[in-house]
Amino acid sequence: MTGFGRGESSSNGYQITVEVKTLNSRYLDISIRMPQSLQHHEFSLKEIVQEKLSRGKVHVNINIEETSAVRPDIIFNEKMVRLYSKMLEQVKFVANIQQPVQMSDLLQFDGLFEKQKDDEEEIKIIWNCACEALDEAISNLNDMRAKEGEELKIDLIYQVNGIAEMLDTVNELSAKRLPEMREKLQNRIKNLVNDDKIDPDRMDMEVVLLVDKMDINEEIIRLQSHLKFFLETLVNNSPVGRRLNFLCQEINRELNTIGSKANDSAISHHIVVGKEKLEQIREQVQNIE
Repeated sequence: MTGFGRGESSSNGYQITVEVKTLNSRYLDISIRMPQSLQHHEFSLKEIVQEKLSRGKVHVNINIEETSAVRPDIIFNEKMVRLYSKMLEQVKFVANIQQPVQMSDLLQFDGLFEKQKDDEEEIKIIWNCACEALDEAISNLNDMRAKEGEELKIDLIYQVNGIAEMLDTVNELSAKRLPEMREKLQNRIKNLVNDDKIDPDRMDMEVVLLVDKMDINEEIIRLQSHLKFFLETLVNNSPVGRRLNFLCQEINRELNTIGSKANDSAISHHIVVGKEKLEQIREQVQNIE
């Protein structure tokens, strides 16, 4: 399901902001953009996301802002400064130069400045803030997706009930046509063979077999069961997307079987309507976690 969530956390001069965006997908695909200081925690961050999300393309963006209270990332190398300064004094003495050594002279040399080593305590503070912000972002994301899910559930219930009503109509049509179908088969058989050679018991048995092949009662019962289970699954608080997708496949299989076995234009028309509703359901199910 699509959604967006934002979370923030701050401590000891660091402001961490996390934004989580999800797009529809059959599987869970997580991508994270983060500062260098959190790169070695990428796997742990993905584990946090996996605990709370099970489906969709998930994009996580982590941003760190530092206040003036935070120490600078770049520091000067005191040892190198002393060595270069002493060397310049010696050069000045040998060359008989009277001017004092200037800052601009020292800045001509490389290696005076270096990146400050990461402080373990500060790394721990950043990590804890990132986890808090990520939890808040996912929580806000799920709140947004829950509201969208309620709207989807209403529409899915409406479509499933539509298929159930269609199935009731098909069941009534099927019950009415069985006697007519038996009579038509008997008449056709009598027209095709010599009446003197007909074995009434054998003919009745053949008629029963043909009628049984065209009986759709078993498929109707299975389809009603699938529809009932579908509605029960919708009220489950755990992730149900894959289960609903499987039920859609089973519902489609029963609809196809009913349409082919019934061999009746009126029933076929209702089956087409049911499959149109099912197609709308399948599109929505792809958006459900």
